[in-house]
Formats: sequence, structure tokens, C-alpha cells
Amino acid sequence: MAKPRTNPAALPLLFTAVLLVIAGAVQDEKRAVHGQLAMSMAAVNATTSQVQTMFGAKSWKLTKRQKMGLKDCVEMFEEAMTELESVQFGLSSYDKEANSKVLSAHAADLRTWLSAAITNQEQCLDGLAEDGSASSLTEEIAGGVQNVSALCSDALAMVTRMTGTDVEEKLAKEKKSRKLLQAAEPDDAGFPEWMTEADRRMLQGAVAADVVVAADGSGNFEKISEAVAAAPSKSGKRYVIRIKAGTYKENVEVPKGKTNLMFVGDGIDVTVISGSRNVVDGYTTFRSATVAIMGAGFLARDLTIENTAGPSKHQAVALRVGSDLSAFYRCKFTGYQDTLYVYSQRQFYRECTISGTVDFIFGNAAVVFQSCNIQIRNPNSGQKNTVTAQGRTDPNQNTGISIQGCTISGSTSAKSYLGRPWKRFSRTIVMQSSISSVIDPAGWLPWSGRFALDTLTYLEYQNTGPGAATGNRVDWKGFQVISAESEAEPYTVGSFIGGASWLGDTGFPFSLGL
Repeated sequence: MAKPRTNPAALPLLFTAVLLVIAGAVQDEKRAVHGQLAMSMAAVNATTSQVQTMFGAKSWKLTKRQKMGLKDCVEMFEEAMTELESVQFGLSSYDKEANSKVLSAHAADLRTWLSAAITNQEQCLDGLAEDGSASSLTEEIAGGVQNVSALCSDALAMVTRMTGTDVEEKLAKEKKSRKLLQAAEPDDAGFPEWMTEADRRMLQGAVAADVVVAADGSGNFEKISEAVAAAPSKSGKRYVIRIKAGTYKENVEVPKGKTNLMFVGDGIDVTVISGSRNVVDGYTTFRSATVAIMGAGFLARDLTIENTAGPSKHQAVALRVGSDLSAFYRCKFTGYQDTLYVYSQRQFYRECTISGTVDFIFGNAAVVFQSCNIQIRNPNSGQKNTVTAQGRTDPNQNTGISIQGCTISGSTSAKSYLGRPWKRFSRTIVMQSSISSVIDPAGWLPWSGRFALDTLTYLEYQNTGPGAATGNRVDWKGFQVISAESEAEPYTVGSFIGGASWLGDTGFPFSLGL
């Protein structure tokens, strides 16, 4: 992944003045935010037109990766527009007198979508920056992209301020604490007590499939991409694609319009989706993914996704996920640098295996890994391993990486760390996990000099194992070893990704709290 760009300039005084006029001219907070969102969407449209015009005028002299980077930007702007429209619609139905739990979930939706809109702007410029020869392209569109990002950032600040106050007031009126609903303890089989018998049978047995993919021709399709293309668009109900045993050498994309899809394999290392795209061979990190998921409500279980490019090919993503309310159960993701791109939105991983070397879990989603096996591999000679590289760019983004009850291990002799700050407000917590001696006593690695060391949030809580000793950890302002439940609770499934409201429908086991 590209090194962090110089922080964009603050919102121009003209826009600040406009915001003050809007805020002062209306008494309704929602109207003020709507006005800010309208400006954001207008800016997205203007920047999209600029990039499309640039692409048309210069396509004859652009490299393969430059073209790919600009196309990535257009896709990201489209995603941002969808997210801003979702905020507009969601804000219209926002009711500060609603039940506190409903109000909290609604507020989280608005912040998630705005956080994702900002992430899309950042990724556009990061993708172009991966190709040094694209610097002129970056300079031409940077102003427009940074303007969109600043407008969205202000909208996020306004929404955070408005919804945070509303939820607190509502809770105070009802005289309730801020502690969220906790799940019952799992039973002996590993499933929560509240899970229905039907859900347990689905997890323990076969899942009824709508279509079957089989490489040997015994199913409805021989390629996964064909099954995805044939799936209904904007589906409100679950659509299950069973992928029979075999190795499928293809790159699979689930676009925004394909919602509520589920991939069901025959088992880890039995059903394998394999690719080898990478930045050395001319792809952007974003486009290198073997499997890319953008359609909301995506689920997967019992399969492996790999990128076989190897450590010398640098960034090479196995799985990229920008699907809101997506979950993965008993899956394996394997690669080297940048294996798993938790790009944006809310995500959950349970009993999965993730292996890699440099920054191999990275991105700016709100994501929880629970009971997962995180394996560090041998990197190129001279490289250092980092498990995470979280990409939060705005302090109001409700994003971060939470690793709970996992095992972090590896047999490499290369220096290895829990993470490093990709962006200024990088946020990661490792809690109640077993950490082997593969992790260096310092625990965490700087990105470059003092960048982000005072503004990041890196936390450790109740970890065990030889690599969990904190006596020689870094002394950064943003790093802390915490001991109180109240400090760790905000990063659990129930609090951080609102799991109580959606994970029950997946049929996957999970724990909401500590």
C-alpha cells in the first residue's frame, strides 16, 4: 500500500463561511446536514466529470495501471454517491424520540456510510500514488478529491455531534446505562443459547442452495463469476451459491447491486478460489483482489480464497470487502503482503484463518475478528511483518480493527509486529487473544518517523502468551494497555459493529460482548 499522503489542507474559508451561514440560517439540525450533504454530492459529481474528461483526453498515453487507477476512482466516486444518498434518505427518517436502541443503530448507519464515503476518496488518490508516473494525474484531481473528502468530513462531524447528543439524551431520559445487550454464553457446541435449532442445523449440515457451481460441469455453472452474474440484483432475501470442491482460478467481483449473496464451499482447502494479480504486474492494490465483495449483506463459509503472487510481487490482495453487514465463517484467506483488505463498512469474521506478511489485514472498515487463527509467514529477506495496517483518516469515523479471542502465531524469524499506522487516526485493539513469541516485545511498528504516533489508538486488553507481555511495549501517546471492561467493551461485536441487530440473521455463531 502507498505511504500516507501529506494531510490535505483544511476546508477553504469560503466553504467554512457557507457552512456557518447554513447552520445559522436553519434551526433544524437535519436541514443543516442535508445542506452539507447536497454540497458533498455536487462536489462528487464535479470530480467524477473531471476524471472522466481527463481519461477521455489522455487515454492514448496512459499506462495500464494509470487507466486502472482512474477507473478505480470513478467506481469509488459512484460508491461515495450511493453512500451519501443513503445518508440523505436515512437522515430523513431519523427520529430523536425513537427507542434508544433503534436510535443508536440508526446513528451508527449514518456514521458508517459517511465514513465509507471518505474512505473512497482516500483510496482513489492512494491507488494513483502506487504508480510513480501517475503523479501528474494525482496533482490534477487531488484538489477536487480533497474537497469532497473535507465536505464529507464536515458532514460526518455534524452527524456525529447531532446523533451522539440525541442518543445520550434519550438514554438519560429512560435512565438506562450505555451498556449494550449482551449475548448468552455459547453452549457446549460453540453456539449461543439464543440461536434457533434451524440455524444450528444449517451450520452443522447442508445449506439449501439456489444454484451450484462445479468445475467438473455437474452444477448449474462451472465458474463462480457466472453464478454471480446470474444472481438477482438488489435481492431482499438470501441467495445461496454453493461452490463444490475444486480449485477455481478466477477473479470474482460481487458488485454493489448484488445484495444478500452467500458463498458456501465444501470446506477450507477443499473449495479454493485462486488468483495471482499484484501491483508488480501492473494492477492497483484495489484491483488485485482475487475476490472483491461490494454488495451489502454478503456471507461466506467453508472455503479458501488465496492470492499466489508471492512475497516478491508486493501488494497482492486475496479478499477485498466493502460490503456492509458482511460476515465470514470458517474461511481461509492466504497471501503475503495485503492479504485481506477490510476496505469499508461493517464486517465480522468468525473462526477464520488469515495468513500473510506485510500489513496483511488492512483497510478502514469497522471489523471484528473473533476466534480466528492469524498466521504470520516468512516475508522477503529484510522485510518486517505487520499483522494490521488500519486506515482511519478522520477522528469521527466509526472504523477500526478489533481482534478478540484470536490466536496470533507464526514460525518466521523475521521481526513481526501487531500493526503499524497506515493513516493518521489508525485504530486497532487486540483483546483476550493468545499471542505467541513471534511478536516482537515492542508490539507495534512505526510507519514513518513520528507519523500518527500521537493520534492513533492502539489498545491491548487481557491477552495471553509469551508475545502478550507488555513490559517492553512502545511508549507512544496513542498506545495503551487497558484493564477495565468499560474501556474494552466499545470494541466488542455488540458495540462496535452493532452485531445484535444483524448477525443473528446470518446463522453464524458469535458473542456480542467480552
